[in-house]
Amino acid sequence: MSGLIDLDVIAGAKATHKYARLSASKARVVLNLVRDEDLALARDRLRFCERGAAEVVAKVLESAVANATNNEQLDADELYVAECWADEGPVLKRWRPRARGRATRIFKQTCHITVIVAQLSPEELEMREARMAASGSQTAAAARAARVAASRADTDSDAEGDAETDVDEAAAHDAVDETDEAIAEEAVDTEVTAVAAAEVEVAAEADAASGAEEPEAAEPDAADPEERT
Repeated sequence: MSGLIDLDVIAGAKATHKYARLSASKARVVLNLVRDEDLALARDRLRFCERGAAEVVAKVLESAVANATNNEQLDADELYVAECWADEGPVLKRWRPRARGRATRIFKQTCHITVIVAQLSPEELEMREARMAASGSQTAAAARAARVAASRADTDSDAEGDAETDVDEAAAHDAVDETDEAIAEEAVDTEVTAVAAAEVEVAAEADAASGAEEPEAAEPDAADPEERT
């Protein structure tokens, strides 16, 4: 067991996984890969490690990082694996049947895994920023800030484009409405003109019919000779 890091003096956080169902020797092989390493590098090594203990150690590491960011308000980009160790836990005794009615004892090992993450010193942070600036890369926080700024810019441009589109659509609707009104007025005028022409034609036909049906003057009938007498 190690205890070189004093969390009362150094900013950091600790996480422990008790009664892990694997032996301490197998966990120590994986812990040696991430001890004193930067958080990003430690995560990459655990992600690509083929040992079964790597998954358990990765969960303990993420728990320690969560404790540091939520409880101690530390930046995850400034953390490193300060200490990590595995203590032996209780042994679970089982048995396995063998030939001739005999049994063989099985010992299932357990362990307690502890990971401590701490904040890098100002000198180490400056050195890391200089290396990243020389290589042209950027930290996760800077990349995240750049992505957020780009997303906000895209959102603003989309909003402006939507506003312009709405204005254009409103203008198009107004033009369509004016065109419809003009067509409707023209149709009304045409209909009025047609009605007036029909009325004139009907009046002319009526005048012609009245002139043709005038009764002719009746000629006086020849007087009957008897009446004359």
